[in-house]
Amino acid sequence: MPADQSQQDPKVQVEAARKAFEQEFERFARFTGGAAPAATLSLEEAETEQRALEDLRTRHFGRKSTLAACKKLIGRVPADERPAFGQLVQQIESESVARLEQAAAALNAYVERARIDHERVDVTLPGRRPRQGHLHPITLLRERIEDIFVSMGYAIEDGREIETDFYNFDALNIPQNHPARDPRDTFYVAENMLLRTHTSPVQVRTMEKMQPPVRIICPGRVFRRDPLDPTHSPMFHQVEGLLVDEGITFGDLKGTLERFHKQFFGEKTKTRLRPSFFPFVEPGAEVDVSCVFCDQAGCRVCKGTGWVEVMGAGMVHPNLYGFVKYDPEKYSGFAFGGGIDRYAILKYNINDIQLFFQNDMRFLEQF
Repeated sequence: MPADQSQQDPKVQVEAARKAFEQEFERFARFTGGAAPAATLSLEEAETEQRALEDLRTRHFGRKSTLAACKKLIGRVPADERPAFGQLVQQIESESVARLEQAAAALNAYVERARIDHERVDVTLPGRRPRQGHLHPITLLRERIEDIFVSMGYAIEDGREIETDFYNFDALNIPQNHPARDPRDTFYVAENMLLRTHTSPVQVRTMEKMQPPVRIICPGRVFRRDPLDPTHSPMFHQVEGLLVDEGITFGDLKGTLERFHKQFFGEKTKTRLRPSFFPFVEPGAEVDVSCVFCDQAGCRVCKGTGWVEVMGAGMVHPNLYGFVKYDPEKYSGFAFGGGIDRYAILKYNINDIQLFFQNDMRFLEQF
């Protein structure tokens, strides 16, 4: 306590302590009148007032408060005045604490009600319907393709996306000097390990674990070092098919692809096969379908030819049977493969493959 205060009359100091409390408590007096002025406050404002009131309690009635110091002054009061001085200090403290408690009770009650109101759930309000998403257009097309081939008796096989060069190249009759093996065309992750460039390895692994008849399709993601442009992507989706059994002919391949394309694009769709070369089939063919946009009248999509290339196909090369211990004299089969993204472009008339991978909701919400 400062020296000038220590020399003051104890009663003067008690009165000064009372006035200091009254002055600070004035902002809280509105909570002691029996009305409900707290109702005009927001929950945040009322909680602020609560904290301020507790700070006031500590300053004026704590162990280091002015009033606590006044109690220690009783020794400086004449003996005959000490009882009255003690009663004065007690009266001021009890009255002040009573008013403070009344304000605190009003504030606490209001804050409790306000919190309940803030957290209350009105069960009569309409519910918030959760927003449901839907499958990606590539997934929709993949499932459509799977449904068609399953209805034709095919099973669906899946496989690893990181493959060995044996299953990705060697077991598919692709020679060591083939351009596809070059690191500028293929993503190698380690020596002799790569991101598969097609789903054909799934066919080889399936033939390793089962004997004919084999009738499968292998949809999935594949990876190549292609540029990012409207028709190419380093990651895209492919579906390949394989049928191996006794007496399978090129006519079975053509009939299968014709049936698939009619179910996928419509019954008016025509399919043609043009001679081509792939190391894993002999003979091989490029597969075209009649243009779905111009009905073969000629347009920018088919470049005026009336035909659009969609996949490669052919009869399984006899060399492949040696890798899986099939008898090429007994069994024959065909294989085919195409890009699911390519089919989606034709199905939905999309002019940029990158739209499928940009996660633009304006595009995806159209499916």
